[in-house]
Amino acid sequence: MSVAAFISYLALEKNYSQHTVIAYQRDIAAFKAFCQENYDNDKIDHIDYGSIRSWIVNMVNEGISNRSINRKIASLKAYYKFLLKIEVIDVHPLAKHKALKTAKKIEIPFSEPEMEKALFETPFENDFEGVRNKLLIELLYTTGIRRSELIQLQISDVNKTAQTLKVLGKRNKERILPLLRDTIAVFDAYFMLRGELEIIRDSSYVFLSKSGNKMYATLVYRIINQYFSKVSSKTKKSPHILRHTFATHLLNNGADLNSVKELLGHASLASTQVYTHNSIAELKRVHKNAHPRNK
Repeated sequence: MSVAAFISYLALEKNYSQHTVIAYQRDIAAFKAFCQENYDNDKIDHIDYGSIRSWIVNMVNEGISNRSINRKIASLKAYYKFLLKIEVIDVHPLAKHKALKTAKKIEIPFSEPEMEKALFETPFENDFEGVRNKLLIELLYTTGIRRSELIQLQISDVNKTAQTLKVLGKRNKERILPLLRDTIAVFDAYFMLRGELEIIRDSSYVFLSKSGNKMYATLVYRIINQYFSKVSSKTKKSPHILRHTFATHLLNNGADLNSVKELLGHASLASTQVYTHNSIAELKRVHKNAHPRNK
């Protein structure tokens, strides 16, 4: 009963996405299954840290990465925090737990020349899919929105007069992003071709497949990989790298961290600071080339 109440709490009160709620539910179910198998008891509300520690050791032995283990334990921490809140338990079993160490994950953004090549030197067909793909890449790069946010964009979110885009981010947090004049022109071309589709099933959404259905995550990934394979030798070519590129290029060109934080829709500066690695590298390059002591 407590787990069901927790899942409802995440969905209804915390406004977590369905994907996030399912992830929490899956992690808790995995711990219950471990307890059932090893202790013949799946009642996990009143549990000691030793049992959780055994689960962690078991996952390490199975070769699960520290990053994945930390995520699973974060789900448990949230669950027991909820049990404290509703007074089912008096002591949080993970109160003194320290997350496992993980290697810092450095995402390498596309360079400005690579972006120029992708947008202006790569041929886009002058049909529905070609113009849609150009708009998709342009929007990811010039606004920094997440892939999930792009997929959920509604036609009513695009304000061409004000040149703004309304985005519904994590936990249903809304933000308004500026649109470039060139992006508005691509929107106009796309909407004209979109209106010529024979069948439109998901009419309220901006991005559609050729069959008239709402765009899906793997298609977005495929489009990015397809176009950037022509201009970049980087191993990872994904929608998230474009978000990383957006943030890095803004910081390299003088944007302050707080402004980038608001544009990205981050709740705290800590999330935005992961994007400063490459901007610092750029500052070092500029310093080396410009300072007289380096000449």
